[in-house]
Amino acid sequence: MISQQIQTITKQFPEHVQLVAVSKTHPPHVITEAYNCGVRMFGENKAQELVSKYNELPKDIQWHFIGHLQRNKVKYIAPFVSLIHGVDSYKLLSTIHKEAQKNNRIIPCLLQFHIAQESTKFGLHKDEAHELITLCRKNELNHVSIQGVMGMATYTDNTNQIREEFASLRKTFTHLKTTYFKDKPEFKHISMGMSQDYKIAIEEGSTLIRIGSTIFGERDYT
Repeated sequence: MISQQIQTITKQFPEHVQLVAVSKTHPPHVITEAYNCGVRMFGENKAQELVSKYNELPKDIQWHFIGHLQRNKVKYIAPFVSLIHGVDSYKLLSTIHKEAQKNNRIIPCLLQFHIAQESTKFGLHKDEAHELITLCRKNELNHVSIQGVMGMATYTDNTNQIREEFASLRKTFTHLKTTYFKDKPEFKHISMGMSQDYKIAIEEGSTLIRIGSTIFGERDYT
């Protein structure tokens, strides 16, 4: 079932779009099934669970942290994490820089923007992003690499609203690219779209799609 779902999903992807299989709460043997189908990017949202899976599973897996990352948990994933999707404050970015420096690494990050109408979702607003980037350059946080943006649409059946929210994130990406990252080819990612809305996200310019339940089934929280 997992291999079938992966094939069904990825054959709809343009060449520039990549799958991040959201493996949170799923055990290593389930992740191995997806790995054996060629998936190499997996998304987790809890540091301790991520560390445990990193230690147990193949080392060519690119682990993405996709949840709300607490600063006191950065040290656990800093030695190996491939991409942190949800940077929503300068304080968090500064902590990532410090932990990356300790590990002699440059950690790729995405800036998370609040594009949904739901107040429970995290994310920056445009003015906060400008301030964050300015501080990052002023204080020479050269052990982090800002490589794009991330956002989560409102959980709704209103496809027009979802499309508008994704389009707004694409506009934010374009603005930041032309303003700050014109000469930075690594600034190329728009992480948006999940199981219920990834087709719209692709149409609106997503490059990283985070899909969990459609691949692995419903999560086991017990």
